[in-house]
Amino acid sequence: MSDSNDDKTINVTGKKTFSLKRPSVEQGMVRQEMGRGRTKAVVVETRKRRITRPEDENQAPPVTLKPRPAPVAEKPAEPVAPPPRAPAPTPPPRGAVLNRLSASEVEARRRALQDSRVRDVEDKKRAEEQAARKAEEDARRAIEEAEAARLKAEEDKLAAKEAASQPPVEAEAPVEATPEAIVAAQAEEVSRGRRRETETEAPARTGGPARPGAKVVRPETPKPTRPKVEEDRRRGKLTLNAALSDDGNARGRSLSAMRRRQEKMRRSMMQEPREKIAREVTLPETITIQELSQRMAERSVDVIKYLMKEGQMMKPGDVIDADLAELIAGEFGHTVRRVSESDVELGIFNVEDEGGEMVSRPPVVTIMGHVDHGKTSLLDAIRDANVVSGEAGGITQHIGAYQVEKNGQLITFIDTPGHAAFTAMRARGAQATDIAILVVAADDAVMPQTIESINHAKAAGVPMIVAINKIDKPSANAQKVRTDLLQHEVFVESMGGEVLDVEVSATKHINLDKLLDAILLQAELLDLKANPTRTAEGVVIEAKLDRGRGSVATVLVQAGTLRPGDILVAGDQWGRVRALVNDRGEQVKEAAPAFPVEILGLQGTPQAGDRFAVVENESRAREIAEYRQRLARDKAAARQSGTRGSLEQMMTQLQDTGSKEFPLLVKGDVQGSIEAIAGAIDKLGTDEVRARIIHSGAGAITESDISLAEASGAAIIGFNVRANKQARDAAERDGVEIRYYNIIYDLVDDVKAAMSGMLSPERRETFLGNAEILEVFNITKVGKVAGCRVTEGKVERGAGVRLIRDNVVIHEGKLKTLKRFKDEVSEVNGGQECGMAFENYEDIRAGDVIECFRVEHVTRTL
Repeated sequence: MSDSNDDKTINVTGKKTFSLKRPSVEQGMVRQEMGRGRTKAVVVETRKRRITRPEDENQAPPVTLKPRPAPVAEKPAEPVAPPPRAPAPTPPPRGAVLNRLSASEVEARRRALQDSRVRDVEDKKRAEEQAARKAEEDARRAIEEAEAARLKAEEDKLAAKEAASQPPVEAEAPVEATPEAIVAAQAEEVSRGRRRETETEAPARTGGPARPGAKVVRPETPKPTRPKVEEDRRRGKLTLNAALSDDGNARGRSLSAMRRRQEKMRRSMMQEPREKIAREVTLPETITIQELSQRMAERSVDVIKYLMKEGQMMKPGDVIDADLAELIAGEFGHTVRRVSESDVELGIFNVEDEGGEMVSRPPVVTIMGHVDHGKTSLLDAIRDANVVSGEAGGITQHIGAYQVEKNGQLITFIDTPGHAAFTAMRARGAQATDIAILVVAADDAVMPQTIESINHAKAAGVPMIVAINKIDKPSANAQKVRTDLLQHEVFVESMGGEVLDVEVSATKHINLDKLLDAILLQAELLDLKANPTRTAEGVVIEAKLDRGRGSVATVLVQAGTLRPGDILVAGDQWGRVRALVNDRGEQVKEAAPAFPVEILGLQGTPQAGDRFAVVENESRAREIAEYRQRLARDKAAARQSGTRGSLEQMMTQLQDTGSKEFPLLVKGDVQGSIEAIAGAIDKLGTDEVRARIIHSGAGAITESDISLAEASGAAIIGFNVRANKQARDAAERDGVEIRYYNIIYDLVDDVKAAMSGMLSPERRETFLGNAEILEVFNITKVGKVAGCRVTEGKVERGAGVRLIRDNVVIHEGKLKTLKRFKDEVSEVNGGQECGMAFENYEDIRAGDVIECFRVEHVTRTL
């Protein structure tokens, strides 16, 4: 059973419940932004707080319903009717609700119903008051706008009458207004307008008639309840905008703008030039006109006008050279500082070290030799012999270089595949190796690659230590190795030379300590030192692209100390060092001189042999890397147009530089042919020019030969041999020319012709005759012509002549004309008379002697 009273529902089902029709929990849908243009619908529940009053059912005092007093209205003129008294609820049926509800609960329900009705009446009344206030404000604003428009119209009429009554101002005598006079006039005008506004504003607001000239006392009005906005707050204040503008609502010029305008007008009237500021302009090798204008702080239009006056039509985007840019900057009154594009590399390499800061560093050793002579075995033996106790299984070789310790001193070994990296380093100007160990097998003696290694070491200028390996074999003959080395100018100590030699065995670990002692002895003689406090500098041994770690470069620090976080440039790549890894795979915090490490963090992969250096910031590193990349692109483009390493071009370069010696690399089919070619080339040499064979060997032309020729600037000569595909690709890439011969006489003739081209030709002068000037004739359109008699020999047209006056040579040149009577002749013999005229010379006199001679350039041969 239920009883309904207005919007209340009482459920009589045995439980005391009291609820409204609207649920306490309301649900709604909200569209939520998920980012990237995605949305999601979210269900939102709103719960209303229930107002509960603590009541006691057992002791419920009687409650008398009294109406709440009506709220006081803001305006007493409008009476507010008291809220209607809540009607008494309909009595529930007998035996249903009265038996279930107490008197306090009934009173609470009545009070809640009465409060809700009072709130509804208050909300309705508040809305009516707000609407009335808004209508009143709109009406007052309309009255003010109408009054302002009327006042502005009256002011315009008065200003027109005053302008008509004043006499015209003469145009010949302009009055220069000062900023102080302008501000004073503006202040007076504003004060006049404020007085008129004060006299007319009060009647307009009260609704009475506005009489001009009549003062009206403004009655005190209550302050408006509307808050002041920016427009009301600034109304009535004297501002420059209000004084300069006819309309108070429009925005006017500022005081600074007015001053700039007056200054501009004054300069235009007085023709006063703007003050010139001289600047120092930095000019690279090439620059655009737009950028030059920006550096000079000039308009590009003015620069274009200057170029047009000089007869050059250009645009702001055109590129000009540094000479023209310097002329333009000088014309505009600026000083110039010329810089080269290569100046970005200044100061990063070969920094001067002070002697007091130098400390000893470990030697850097490279092992070279023929295939299967035990280079790798010797490296492994030296490495295993220096394993620290506790590290079972030896050291894992992570990089191509590692350090060993002997008697408390460190030795750095570079594990290079053959001599390719060795040559690549020297080709790029990086002298990374201090000592070269030449490994020769005692049972095999000197082989072709052994000779090649000797030539590499000699070309690099590093001392050698000969390690005679495999002495444990029965067929070992160390004395034969020493004897064979004599043929290649390698003199060991036992044979009276200065090259150290040690007999070792990599498999039996024989005399490894002696080899290390020999290395330390040679290092002591070299007195190797470096400065660890300066910025790091070194060379890249090898570089690769690791899938997990990115670009990884194995570097050898030659000077300074390298630390994580340093910004370095390696070749045409740069980067910030993220980590340093040593040969054991451990991360280290720094790398001292002669310390090999792997560096991570480069932007790209450099080439083996590239030098690296630490710079101060990323912008400098990026600038250097971009400059080197441009150089590499230009070099590649130049190689496509022509080969750099051709024999003729190389000879021409050597002749220009004044060098009298040039290198050659000879490869032949058999050793006998190579010896014959070398002997024939040596016989061609003279005291003035000589050919030097940096390397010769039997066999095909390999990629290693190309690397050596590219590093040494030599040309390759192949006799009855050919180059393999890798060598041809490398020669085409590096621009090295390979010449093939099968007849030794053709080879010798080509080399002889190339060497002869280095000899300067011999200049021979042949005397022809003399002629005496008898009289000088001045002929129109021809000039001065000398009437001569040949006194000795003969005179030829086109030959060289000298004008001799008092046994002093006055002029040397050529004859313009040679005539016998009126005919042009080719020569005049002795005793005959002729007419002669010089080319571009007319200072001839009677009695002068003309000497005729012929010059011949004789080519010299070997």
